[in-house]
Amino acid sequence: MASSNPFNENSGQIHSTAVIDPTAKLGKSISIGPYSVIGANVTIGDDTTIGPHVVIQGPTKIGVNNHIFQFASVGEIPQDKKFAGEQSQLIIGDNNTIREFCTINRGTSADNGATIIGNDNWIMAYVHIAHDCIIGNHTIFSNGASLAGHVHVDDHVVLGGFTLVHQFCHIGAHAFCGMGSALNKDLPPYTMAAGNLAKAFGLNKEGLRRREFSEEVIQALHQAYKALIISKSPRTEQFAKVQGLSEQFEEVKTFVDFIEASQRGTVR
Repeated sequence: MASSNPFNENSGQIHSTAVIDPTAKLGKSISIGPYSVIGANVTIGDDTTIGPHVVIQGPTKIGVNNHIFQFASVGEIPQDKKFAGEQSQLIIGDNNTIREFCTINRGTSADNGATIIGNDNWIMAYVHIAHDCIIGNHTIFSNGASLAGHVHVDDHVVLGGFTLVHQFCHIGAHAFCGMGSALNKDLPPYTMAAGNLAKAFGLNKEGLRRREFSEEVIQALHQAYKALIISKSPRTEQFAKVQGLSEQFEEVKTFVDFIEASQRGTVR
């Protein structure tokens, strides 16, 4: 008598209707739900859960203890007309949550050939992460946030629902972008922005306090923010004014260095 258990008895919690390419490499204690497709050259680390109706194409490397929910499309070719089938990949770290209907594309040869997502990120439903994006750690992307190609997002960034980020933008660590924003310039670290087109509206003080930044550091960053974001004076003058703070506080130096290095210009 055939078993009524829909999961393959010799393959852990891999549903019998899942389609797994022979070249895929699966770690230990993996769960793959009904009708999911795991394509060629996909590596999935231990203790990862893949929901039903998920499609993962390769080359894609997924670390340990990730949870990818139903109907996500992961590792598909870039939405880039210049892409001609060249070798590229998607790399996802550990402990990430990727919710329903997310789309995450591989990289292109026009950049470093890889889309990279770090660790401990919370990526909510309908998020789109385009080719060649680099995402750090501990970020939160709310529902419908979308990144165009080549966007860099540093650690602890929060994107509000339906945030749109223009290609080649850079978002600094601990920055916050409000709901429904359209970001077409770089967003400096520790800064909050919102609007269409997004404008700065303060230092992310509450986020910094939650992450146990000292009040002394927050006040130093506030002084740098007033000088380099709020002030209408030429930035060359303002850089000189915050030089002492930059030398005293590593966080201020990070803030100043980001603005000086920006290729697209920063929100103000």
